[in-house]
Amino acid sequence: MTTSTVPDIGQTVPDFSLRGPGGQRVSLSEYRGKKHVVVVFFPLAFSPVCSHQLPEIEREIRRFEALEAVVLGVSVDSHYANEAFARALGISFPLLSDFDRATSQAWGILIPEKFYSGRALFVVDKQGRLAHREVSPTTAEIPSNAAVLAALERLA
Repeated sequence: MTTSTVPDIGQTVPDFSLRGPGGQRVSLSEYRGKKHVVVVFFPLAFSPVCSHQLPEIEREIRRFEALEAVVLGVSVDSHYANEAFARALGISFPLLSDFDRATSQAWGILIPEKFYSGRALFVVDKQGRLAHREVSPTTAEIPSNAAVLAALERLA
């Protein structure tokens, strides 16, 4: 398995179509021209750091929405596990299943030896270009919501 590199700022990001709540497919491209997208890669559902990170994002959800953004969480877990995880944490934004790891690989954040993604926050503008990225150096470190909100404010 080869791993791609993380997209550069201004670059068009790889599209994805992943299963979310109820097994429904959610595609990044469906938001093109309509909304900015905050893509949250998290390693594993029900892990301690993810159980802290996602509620922090949920607490800011109204601010993201006010800046014309939707939030999509992505992990390598099944859509069933992600749905249960979201329900347990009271998460309103969709958690999507990258079960085959293709999206994590295409975005350059798959950790091949662990077979799950790193932890990262990306802001994709309405044209599908990367406007902000923060990839944590370890899966124990949580990227900054404040930096994401600042990036979205610059796009407004």
